[in-house]
Amino acid sequence: MAGGAARLLLLVVVVVVVVAALPAAAERELRFRPAAEAPVRLFTEPELARYAGQQEGQPIYLAVKGVVFDVTSGKEFYGKGAPYNALVGKDSTRGVAKMSLDPADLTHDITGLTEEELKSLDDIFNNVYKAKYPIVGYTSRRILNEDGSPNLDFKPEDQPHFNIKDEL
Repeated sequence: MAGGAARLLLLVVVVVVVVAALPAAAERELRFRPAAEAPVRLFTEPELARYAGQQEGQPIYLAVKGVVFDVTSGKEFYGKGAPYNALVGKDSTRGVAKMSLDPADLTHDITGLTEEELKSLDDIFNNVYKAKYPIVGYTSRRILNEDGSPNLDFKPEDQPHFNIKDEL
């Protein structure tokens, strides 16, 4: 027990010495530096629906494979009355895979997609959405199961632009 207390005291002393050695300006810069990027968010379906491009000046968000992209810069494609507006404000993974705007296809569900459709989905996801648009978050469905329990297959370290410290 005494050995653990001595190590803890030594650690505290080392931290105090290191912090005291930092110049005041460097400490101020570290403490008050704004985040380089806005942290990613977790979106429920109703939250994501608010970003469907219906209001001028509002961001336009589209989810594919549970990743939420800010497609506002492509408002001529995704804005109100635009050709692909049906895709926004929701996870439209199936519609993207099938290249379909049918309301029945505007869902996250990829059950029954062909190998060709799955390949098309991956190509569009990587070469269009990830290449052109910033990631602003993830759908809650990607991280949580239907019953609210954690999705054990979700691995934050495998997610693009996901940094758990930004979530806290």
